[in-house]
Amino acid sequence: MLVQAILKSKSNSSVFTIKPDAKVSEAAEILAKNRIGTVVVSDDGTTADGILSERDIVRELAVSGSGCLNEPVREYMTQRLVTCTRQDNAQEVLQKMTEGRFRHMPVVEDGKLVGIVTLGDVVKAQLSELAMEKDALEGMIRGM
Repeated sequence: MLVQAILKSKSNSSVFTIKPDAKVSEAAEILAKNRIGTVVVSDDGTTADGILSERDIVRELAVSGSGCLNEPVREYMTQRLVTCTRQDNAQEVLQKMTEGRFRHMPVVEDGKLVGIVTLGDVVKAQLSELAMEKDALEGMIRGM
């Protein structure tokens, strides 16, 4: 299955972004309000300059305390993004996420942010694909 199919199957295809100079507390508000785990950091709203997750915020809270909430997002965002395109295979995306130990991957094409896939999205797609294969095999066996 391709990332393109995963994006089409998502009930909410919105990608939430935040400017690098915004406060971490603003990012936390976006995450909580929208019940999401990651916000893409983007100076112009169309390119992915970084990513900030709940985990990033919690780690910094543990180290620095609540003062980090007044710091700019750029201080704590992941700058070395691992991205995919709509034409990438879900299995390859799952492997990258597993190896990199992250749960969100921006979908970027021609330098522009076109979506985001989560580990849950990819696992759901894989399970759906396996269920279809199982049903097809059972149908072939019954037809024999």
